[in-house]
Amino acid sequence: METNGKTAPIVQEKEQNQTTLDLMHRMRLTGMAAAFEESLSSTYAEAMTPDAFVSWLLAREWDYRSSAAIERLIRGASFRYNAYPEEIDYSINRGLNQNQMERLLSLDFVRQGQNLFITGSAGTGKSFLATAVGYHACKSGIRTLYSNTSKLLSSLKVAKAKNTIETELKKIERCQLLILDDAFLVPLDAKERPILLEIIEDRHERKSIVMSSQLPVENWYDAIGDQAVADAVLDRIVHTAHRIELTGESIRKIKARK
Repeated sequence: METNGKTAPIVQEKEQNQTTLDLMHRMRLTGMAAAFEESLSSTYAEAMTPDAFVSWLLAREWDYRSSAAIERLIRGASFRYNAYPEEIDYSINRGLNQNQMERLLSLDFVRQGQNLFITGSAGTGKSFLATAVGYHACKSGIRTLYSNTSKLLSSLKVAKAKNTIETELKKIERCQLLILDDAFLVPLDAKERPILLEIIEDRHERKSIVMSSQLPVENWYDAIGDQAVADAVLDRIVHTAHRIELTGESIRKIKARK
């Protein structure tokens, strides 16, 4: 009888804890549930007052939701590969200014609706820098979209033929930062020019674009291929753009030699 008397409260406590966990999961308090379950297998909670324990649970839930939100932003950005600011190599002689890069990574230019152009020959790290900026933006809670320029315009041409282009353009417009990689590597055709202009117009002085290109900015006019469209596009993006002009050999060649 004595044993049963001692066991009953323990069983009741376990059932109550399980009920609490079930409620947390049903309410989608995943981070809080994980923290509560952790506390059951340790003495961590015993050292806290009830209000401190509640505060700890809420903090864990907040951390979980923040991490989940960042993961969603990164998945939604559709990056081609991973690139992080801390992996940027400033020791390679390619005209990359570390002070300028660190200022850009503050993301003030994104918050102000300004643009960034990264130009240079193949292999100098343009796409890596653009992606690193995008990853950092996602980690800062900024909705970002990465795309190869030719592939994006081709998919939008198909969407226009299917009368779904407005839906696709709205998805792009919702992103505070748009990364257009390998811009103007292939000259634009007559159907792509007005689509690019519409994207630029939607973002003008409100939302940012990062463009990487093998062509120097002064050659973009010819790559667009139509005087009126080129004037309209470049007038809206050039004047509020920061520039990184990379020089030197392909980084892949340099590393291969080493």
